[in-house]
Amino acid sequence: MKRVLLLTAMFYCVPAALADAGDLDQRAAESRAVVKEFMGALKGQLKAALKEGGPVKAIEVCNVSAPAIAMAQSKKHGWKIGRTSLKLRNPANAPDAWERSVLEEFEARKAAGEDPKLMEHYELVSQDGRQVFRYMKAIPTAEKPCLACHGAKIRPEVAKILDRLYPQDQARGFRAGDIRGAFTITQPM
Repeated sequence: MKRVLLLTAMFYCVPAALADAGDLDQRAAESRAVVKEFMGALKGQLKAALKEGGPVKAIEVCNVSAPAIAMAQSKKHGWKIGRTSLKLRNPANAPDAWERSVLEEFEARKAAGEDPKLMEHYELVSQDGRQVFRYMKAIPTAEKPCLACHGAKIRPEVAKILDRLYPQDQARGFRAGDIRGAFTITQPM
């Protein structure tokens, strides 16, 4: 009798576990697509701003447009979508404990030789008493345009605007290839 019950339980549990793994992979694929969309919109606006007014104009995109893009993506998908970092420019983007842990994991993976362009992490977690899907994709620092505002040698007129907009700015001193931060997504289950 015990064997029958055990086999019956396994019969129902194994497909459910496999379905959950498939669901996680599907959610990760959807998250990748949303990050690509977010990144594309942000890059497009940054390129246009750089062409129009250089790094000074690009700061406006990161200050005003990036949060608006995140909010629009969040509303469109019904998820919480944003960016975070261990070295913040905007304190409103501070990582929660889970995000901080993943960012630290990304740094360890980079130190071990992994390419930040390929780094992502996702899992189901318990948050506020319910299960949610969490996803993060590393943002590598590019030579151009990132270092104009995030590098060690920032032009004085750019630094002046950054100091005014972000008095607690920690997001400077990056080198090409560093992990600037990450896109972060929380999906309700």
